[in-house]
Amino acid sequence: MNYPATRSEPIVDTLHGVQVADPFRWLEDEKSPEVQAWMKSQDALTRQWLGRVPVREALARRFRELFYVESISAPIRRGTRYFYARTHKDKEKAVIYWREGEKGAEKVLLDPNAWSQDGTVSLGVWNPSWDGRKVVFAQRPNAADEADLHVLDVDSGEWSRVDVIPGAKYASPKWAPDGKSFYYEWLPVDASIPVDQRPGYTELRHHVLGTDPKKDAVVHPRLGDPTTFLFGDLSRDGKYLFAYVIRGWSENDIYWKRVGEKDFRLLVKGEGANYSVQAWKDQFYVLTDEGASRKRVFRVSPSQPERAAWQQLLAEDAVASLESLQIVGGHLALEYLRDAATELRLITLEGRPVRTVALPGLGAASNLVGLEDADEAFFVFSSFTTPKQVYKTSVASGKVELWAKVELPVDTEQYTVQQVFYPSKDGTKVPMFLVHRKDLKRDGERPTLLYGYGGFNQNMQPSFRSSILPWLDAGGVYAVANLRGGGEYGKAWHEAGRLLRKQNVFDDFHAAAEYLAREKYTRPGRLAIHGGSNGGLLVGAAMTQRPELYGAVVCSVPLLDMVRYHQFGSGRTWVPEYGSAETPEQFKVLYAYSPYHALKAGVRYPPLLMMSADHDDRVDPMHARKFVAAVQSLAGQTAPALLRIESNAGHSGADQVAKAIESSADLFAFLFQTFEMTGPAGGATAEAR
Repeated sequence: MNYPATRSEPIVDTLHGVQVADPFRWLEDEKSPEVQAWMKSQDALTRQWLGRVPVREALARRFRELFYVESISAPIRRGTRYFYARTHKDKEKAVIYWREGEKGAEKVLLDPNAWSQDGTVSLGVWNPSWDGRKVVFAQRPNAADEADLHVLDVDSGEWSRVDVIPGAKYASPKWAPDGKSFYYEWLPVDASIPVDQRPGYTELRHHVLGTDPKKDAVVHPRLGDPTTFLFGDLSRDGKYLFAYVIRGWSENDIYWKRVGEKDFRLLVKGEGANYSVQAWKDQFYVLTDEGASRKRVFRVSPSQPERAAWQQLLAEDAVASLESLQIVGGHLALEYLRDAATELRLITLEGRPVRTVALPGLGAASNLVGLEDADEAFFVFSSFTTPKQVYKTSVASGKVELWAKVELPVDTEQYTVQQVFYPSKDGTKVPMFLVHRKDLKRDGERPTLLYGYGGFNQNMQPSFRSSILPWLDAGGVYAVANLRGGGEYGKAWHEAGRLLRKQNVFDDFHAAAEYLAREKYTRPGRLAIHGGSNGGLLVGAAMTQRPELYGAVVCSVPLLDMVRYHQFGSGRTWVPEYGSAETPEQFKVLYAYSPYHALKAGVRYPPLLMMSADHDDRVDPMHARKFVAAVQSLAGQTAPALLRIESNAGHSGADQVAKAIESSADLFAFLFQTFEMTGPAGGATAEAR
């Protein structure tokens, strides 16, 4: 590989008595002309390399068939109106529509396709008022997290010129019942505030329509702590305002007050526990993992909010983890996970069981979407072999009917899904989903793509992924491991993979790879791994800890320098999850697994495709740049180390279908080329036959 020239510098920091080399620190400065030129050269080299892969165009053709589809989201009812998102075969972005009544004429509400010629302005959060007359929504330049709030009049389609609010990076607006105001989270847009300190400046504000946003009342001041989040919520009747102080993904406090009162009062102090609250008819319904790893539910009276007066409404389940609670149709709708697959249950407001909602099969479903006092509700279901479907149900009768579904040019009957359990290094049993063609030969030679995340209490569920279909058709195996650090088995599962126990996540991943080889699905030279964000850290650690175990690595928008991560992007907010190099004990663990620092000369690392984004304001792209530079600089490293940079894209990538097609085509072209797989994509290969 003829890589662009990359200089290194003899920078060494001494941290807690340890010398830490950082030869590519100059690549942290994205605004530097030298760094910009380096990025341009690296991206050009990568695209040239990928463009020469013979099967790439066939892959892109197949992805165009799979990605340009007609689909519809579960509708949101507000007043007599229904709001939903729809994708089209001939549009790059989803369009938001509304109807007067469920069967009314469809009308365009928001069409992000028309917002910019190059498609770089995206739609973020959107929320209709309770009467369905107004919508507050966020516009995001370059699909980044930074956003501005706008307000739209539904009947006229006109945008307010007054109600424009910058600083909406973390905003999740909540409407007052009369539709004349909303509460939201606000950040100052001030270049003088260091990026890593900015989350601590978040305020909870109240905006009255038609007034100057600069004069919005601050209902909860900034916390001043960049490792915490401040989040607000308002009850449906507008009587109760809540303020969440969130420390990482393991604990939070809740404050509350009656709207009109001056001061918030503490509802609960989260010491090692998470809480969320839903208010309805002067009762608080609290979901928590306090004293219950898989969570339980309490009912709390605002007149007696003391912790000692809380009434347990629902005990912890023995085998399933309670993920979310909604009040729908005068009942509590509960979303559970049992071995990472969804169960939906209904109970009364007094805690009596009513029914388990009938799902089409084993898969992933959203919780019910509906109103507290309306019988109808909707949910979305999919599985590895079932494209997304929207169902309508009656809370009273339990009737479930298909409301909308995605039609795809694929015969999913040719695929099979199984869930296996394998032992990790310390004996912990870890689940993993395997998807492949029914006629797969288990001869130890199947190209296999292993995906994982393992962090932040996030769950990897068996949902539909159209991007893997060409891989399956070419005889490949797709595997998803439910690693510790996620929330598939509740709080204890998450705690076992965070802070000083983070190595458990990597050990779980290595054990998944060993299982796939032991059971004759594949072998190390035919095993690829993929992860993004925290999953990018995962595959970076896997690559540097056990390079002999993997045949290819796709690393997307990752964290890789774990010594300095907290100084960039939203890094300070992740200190409760990872720890900080500023603390000696945590530094020791972080430095031990930090992929950027773990690279060693003379070790043969597998081929690497690094997928970054130029406007990622969540995980700074400096991680991707420094790691690729370090790999390329290693003497004797002959496998390619490629850096692909998505332009005008944020942490979640660009939201244009065409860019998603190009990104997926490049990802799988890299794997097909690395494993010398033949096409045509979209049909069985000679190898699979």
